[in-house]
Amino acid sequence: MSEEEGQKPARVVVADDQTVVREGIVMLLGLLPGIEVVGSAGDGDEAVRLVAELAPDVVLMDLRMPRCGGVEATRRIRAGHPGTQVVVLTTFDDDESLFPALEAGARGYLTKDAGGDEIVRAVRDVMSGQAGLAPGIQRRLLERLTGAEPCPVPAARTPDGLTTRECEVLALIAEGLSNQEIARRLHISTATVKTHINNLFAKAGVKDRAQAVRYAYATGVARPPAR
Repeated sequence: MSEEEGQKPARVVVADDQTVVREGIVMLLGLLPGIEVVGSAGDGDEAVRLVAELAPDVVLMDLRMPRCGGVEATRRIRAGHPGTQVVVLTTFDDDESLFPALEAGARGYLTKDAGGDEIVRAVRDVMSGQAGLAPGIQRRLLERLTGAEPCPVPAARTPDGLTTRECEVLALIAEGLSNQEIARRLHISTATVKTHINNLFAKAGVKDRAQAVRYAYATGVARPPAR
């Protein structure tokens, strides 16, 4: 909802250790209705200090930062300044990043390919007491809470250090889906799919999709079609 519709602008602090990325996010937010950027931080310690000084409504928090990362900063902000909500805005959407951030108190989680409308919606959602989660994140959280397993291989036994998300992508490759089809199935961007594929290829030591399919069957990440 915009200022014209009667709401005060959401006061936001941006925390990201990469200067170019941080300035780009600040510039984008400055163009969005209902958002007022009141500060920016280059690490978690600075984010906590700015929250104490400025009392913003929301912090858009990167996760992997020097000195104090986003999970620890989120934990400190939620413990000391409960009036400020945290929305994670990160490149990483693997379970090893997602669940610690939510457990630390983040109420929103978006990847950096999120559009402006999605960011505004997440900010407004967390300010109103709802969860500001991307659709794919909501699905995975529900799977965790209900005990559903999105990957045939339990996360504790994923091969070669693959994350659960990388297993999901690998299983869909084995089904014959294209990058675009995988992106639609998992509610993520094609660029994020490509990142996951590059990562899982490197971990698994495979060079192409045919090798990846054989690897998926051999490790139990995917099951060969019934004959």
